[in-house]
Amino acid sequence: MRGSNIFAVVAVLVLAAAGGPARAADLPGWKVAKTPHGYQALIQRVDQAVKDNKMGLVTRASATLGAEKMLGKTIPGNMVIGVYRPDFAVRMLEASIPAGIEAPIRFYITENADGTATLSYKTPTAVFAPYQDGGAKLRDLAAELDIVFDKIARQATAP
Repeated sequence: MRGSNIFAVVAVLVLAAAGGPARAADLPGWKVAKTPHGYQALIQRVDQAVKDNKMGLVTRASATLGAEKMLGKTIPGNMVIGVYRPDFAVRMLEASIPAGIEAPIRFYITENADGTATLSYKTPTAVFAPYQDGGAKLRDLAAELDIVFDKIARQATAP
């Protein structure tokens, strides 16, 4: 067997032994909420919640749109929305230059088979945890952002 074939076989065996691919709900530092909202509706609700909580919509990426446009394939709804604000960016960079790669912090919207959508995100505290050089300043910033991201998520996922 060639190296890539061996890798594929090993990957399948590892996933089978582990019970399948990891779900976001099982990953440390992640918050996951299955919602009653459809995929497009949840995107709009996240956009509004970000605005209402005085944060900025910085980036948007969709495997769904890319697969359709570039490959002619249809896959379930999948979008990543990057959220941040300049004052948080300045404080983050004052605490840790390396932590800058983590901004913007992202929400992940996925379409479920039943037509609803799920909102997932890695908490800012978890995102910034590896950057020990940031010390208390970065930990305090992350804790502050945890509150903001929780408010956005609760507003967006409310029935």
